[in-house]
Amino acid sequence: MSLAVWSLTKRELVRFVRQRSRAIGAFLQPVIFWVLFGTGLSGSFRMPGTEGGLSYAEFFLPGIAAMIVMFTSIFSAISVIQDRNEGFLQGVLVSPVSRTSIVLGKLCGGTLLAVLQGLLFLGLAAALQFTGLVPRMDWNLSVTGLIGTIAFLMLMGFGLCGLGYIFAWRLDSIQGFHAIMSVLLFPMWLLSGAFFPAAGSGWLKWIIAVNPLTYGVAGLRRVMASDAASVAQLPSMGTCIAVSVAFAVVCVAIDVSMTRKYRI
Repeated sequence: MSLAVWSLTKRELVRFVRQRSRAIGAFLQPVIFWVLFGTGLSGSFRMPGTEGGLSYAEFFLPGIAAMIVMFTSIFSAISVIQDRNEGFLQGVLVSPVSRTSIVLGKLCGGTLLAVLQGLLFLGLAAALQFTGLVPRMDWNLSVTGLIGTIAFLMLMGFGLCGLGYIFAWRLDSIQGFHAIMSVLLFPMWLLSGAFFPAAGSGWLKWIIAVNPLTYGVAGLRRVMASDAASVAQLPSMGTCIAVSVAFAVVCVAIDVSMTRKYRI
């Protein structure tokens, strides 16, 4: 099982490296968003419950990291459609490899790509604050904070890869997948507390509360924050972990169930 999972994971990594335009598109757009919005809204942003010391660039940073993970994870599922159209998926399905291994190989590959891009962005963000393009930020750079950041990026990536797999498995058209995901992803990201805090958002706070991505973003904020006051109104760490794990487990369970029911 482990060999099959690693083989499929490696295939996803090789495919991504060979498609440079995909990497550039998934990475540069969020960076541009962060620089423009972080700078443009820095003068008008006030975080509820704080003294105003948190800049918008600092507030927006976990949200942009989540955006990179989300888009990379979801669109990595396009390979399911490509493999089916090219006949590779059918060959894998008739092999002795278990259906669970097929699912895990696909999800692990997409998750690894998402986490690597998220970490690359955070490293770039750390460098950009010294250029004057964005305000200086105060992060939790302890070992615990870095490990927690990687863990939440992985947890979000795995769940979102599972979500993308659900749609990709039922679609035969890459264009259709893009259309559906574009309608789903931006509202899901905007209503996760990534772009604006839930506090003071009126009736939208109820939608934010039922959005599973909210708890991944909140958990990421908690492990990255150096000021406890800036995350005081967020869901607790236990809630963030529980909801994120439950979301990933449900998505993977659906993925495995669909794959097992598929007949060549």
